[in-house]
Amino acid sequence: MMRLFVIIQIQKDVNDVAGSSAELKIPTHIAFVMDGNGRWAKKRFMPRNYGHSEGARSLKTVIRSLAELGVKYATFYAFSTENWNRPQEEVDGLMQLFDEQLDSLKEYEKENIRLLFIGDRTRLAPGLIEKMAECESKSADRTGLTVIIAVNYGGQDEIVRAVRKVAELAGEGYIKPQDISGKFFESLLDTNGIPPVDLMVRTGGEKRLSNFLIWQNAYAEFYFCDTLWPDFGKKELIKAIEDYTSRDRRFGKVSVSKADA
Repeated sequence: MMRLFVIIQIQKDVNDVAGSSAELKIPTHIAFVMDGNGRWAKKRFMPRNYGHSEGARSLKTVIRSLAELGVKYATFYAFSTENWNRPQEEVDGLMQLFDEQLDSLKEYEKENIRLLFIGDRTRLAPGLIEKMAECESKSADRTGLTVIIAVNYGGQDEIVRAVRKVAELAGEGYIKPQDISGKFFESLLDTNGIPPVDLMVRTGGEKRLSNFLIWQNAYAEFYFCDTLWPDFGKKELIKAIEDYTSRDRRFGKVSVSKADA
């Protein structure tokens, strides 16, 4: 009897998400600052790394919900360039968790999910870099949701690295100042080939970008919620997209209603 209830509940959850998508304006690219793992753990008198482990569970739930809703790209802020300043025990725990999660990402093969990673990999362990490259290679031909994980990533660092590439190309005589355009510069960013962010979601109650996708978030709609990341699931995701659906995205233009006013 319990098994039958579980099956019915799972089917109900899927139908709820599928039904909601018909009424929503689905963003092409959603970015997430997954904040609140440590506070979630502290409220339960548990170590911070326990919160990160539970946050990884939420990540999988959100990824599957995004795929069901038809979102094409999703970027998750997993580890920033500034996170190295955290206690060594927490940093080591995060890296170990990330390594373990890479092994479990193979399960996304059946769901046609492509995996990409952005950030400066030079500071990561060689074994971790190898696993990341393997995940990218094996999922390269998948055509469903593209999941981008930001590891040792910082928006300022990304821009500085791109500027260095410009300087190198100019120094070697490959480009001239007049060759540099916005599109050219974008091609040197970690997110080359990925569309700009439509909706940026931050959990945990804070209201800032925290050096995340500075260039790519230029015209994104921001959604901040108090929900801590381990508690963020399908329902919270739909709330964020409902809020996005209500926005009037003008990209510097004037809406028809306001123009007539």
